[in-house]
Amino acid sequence: MSSTPVPRSTAGAGAGTAAWHERWWPAPTTWLAWLPAVAGGALIALPILGPVGAAAGAALGAALAVVVLLSMASTVEVADGHLRAGRARLPLHVVRGVDVVPAEQRRAALGPELDARAHLAIRSWVPTAVRVHLDDPADPTPYWVVSTRHPQRLADAIARGR
Repeated sequence: MSSTPVPRSTAGAGAGTAAWHERWWPAPTTWLAWLPAVAGGALIALPILGPVGAAAGAALGAALAVVVLLSMASTVEVADGHLRAGRARLPLHVVRGVDVVPAEQRRAALGPELDARAHLAIRSWVPTAVRVHLDDPADPTPYWVVSTRHPQRLADAIARGR
């Protein structure tokens, strides 16, 4: 599934208005991987409750799959002077700079170039990211790596928010 970026201008924005909002939905292949839960629910209930039970078991398996997959969805947002990635929040006044990490450099950024102290807010199915460098003497975290399908737009929103 695609993300839904909602770039908005912060000029004249009221409290709670996001300058950037993107939702990370699980990839279509992840949704397909949960099809066995539907079939499994049906097969478990079939010998005990017959065809009606199989339908109920399939529905229960589908409901379980949807709940799990929706719990995997998360957001990236720039609003009210903060960058929010999932549950983590970063005040924008500690941001020193932002680098775009294109898809072809993502592996290196998350492997050999990665600082073990970095905060990672990534999803494997989102191919690009931004690296947000921090300037906070009280925090040992040198930078955040945040997945986004629109890295330049997110970098611009962070820069505007600083």
